[in-house]
Amino acid sequence: MPTMLSLKLLRFSRLRPASYHFRSMSTVVDSLPEPKRQKMTKIIGTHNGTFHCDEALAVFLLRQTATYRDAGLKRTRDPAVLATCDIVVDVGAVYDESKQLFDHHQRGFTEVFGHGYETKLSSAGLVYKHFGKEVIANKIQLPITDAKVEVLWLKLYREFIEALDGIDNGVSQYPSDIKPKYRNRTDLSSRVGQLNPWWNQPTDAVTVDARFETASALTGSEFFGRLDYYANAWLPARDLVIASVANSKATFDPTGKIILFEQFLPWKEHLFELESDASATEVEPNQAIYVVYPDETAGNWRVQAVPVTPESFESRKALPEAWRGLRDEELSKASGIEGGIFIHASGFIGGNKTKEGALKIAQAALSM
Repeated sequence: MPTMLSLKLLRFSRLRPASYHFRSMSTVVDSLPEPKRQKMTKIIGTHNGTFHCDEALAVFLLRQTATYRDAGLKRTRDPAVLATCDIVVDVGAVYDESKQLFDHHQRGFTEVFGHGYETKLSSAGLVYKHFGKEVIANKIQLPITDAKVEVLWLKLYREFIEALDGIDNGVSQYPSDIKPKYRNRTDLSSRVGQLNPWWNQPTDAVTVDARFETASALTGSEFFGRLDYYANAWLPARDLVIASVANSKATFDPTGKIILFEQFLPWKEHLFELESDASATEVEPNQAIYVVYPDETAGNWRVQAVPVTPESFESRKALPEAWRGLRDEELSKASGIEGGIFIHASGFIGGNKTKEGALKIAQAALSM
């Protein structure tokens, strides 16, 4: 005997065309209210078993994007299961961005980051290449087209991602005939590897998948920590170097040989990077000879000779030999500049009690 509810459902169905019962899943999803659609989460696929730093970071980065935010995860090597995932990383032997497949193990894979970098990409590098700008822009709350996003994207690849690519692909930092003097197992890739179960611990899927999530969180924490530093300390210092070069040329040294920094900041790395950057027109290669800046703690001022390279102890033009090793009144008398504090024995740095005195040391040294 049909119930009242079943009779109502029957009448309802007769009012609808037959095609109503066979709508595609995408049509059904599109018709759902936004909150219900969001609950149907995307799925990221990667391999099961022992995990590595590259796919742990790749999964973390994907979860910072609009498309894969808070996505679920399937760790498997079963092609049928992977085919149900929305994106697959580090497994499947296919790299095809249009199909959201990001593996790097297959024969013939030679993808690199570009922009002068030649290290073959891992799954971390692949995901970062395609999604990194979005992750950075979202985190620092700037449009993805902002020039600062591009600068940070390139910087983080150089300082953070490339090493993970190299380690995962077995690319040595040094010629193979050089034997290291010690072992280093404190890098991020090693620490992720140590999160895998020991040989005598449980290796069931639930246990290993939970450890993978811990590893992914670890890589993400370090990535965002580095991004935080570069966005909020490194990048502002870079901007100050550019502004200081322009201001120094405009106010007291049009030749650009002396750069005045009104506050202490890490300038050396930025100066050399900007000198090699063709787009940084304010900073010309090998132009700067001396930089003048306030002492970090004492309230005095320093004048420092720019080195030949960032790591070099040799200066482009060391402070005058006649002043080296002198201090205080002896230095002031020899240089004819009041307020002298010291000139280092190698001539790479000196000090004066005032900004004006430090600038006079730099200006006099140029002509000697």
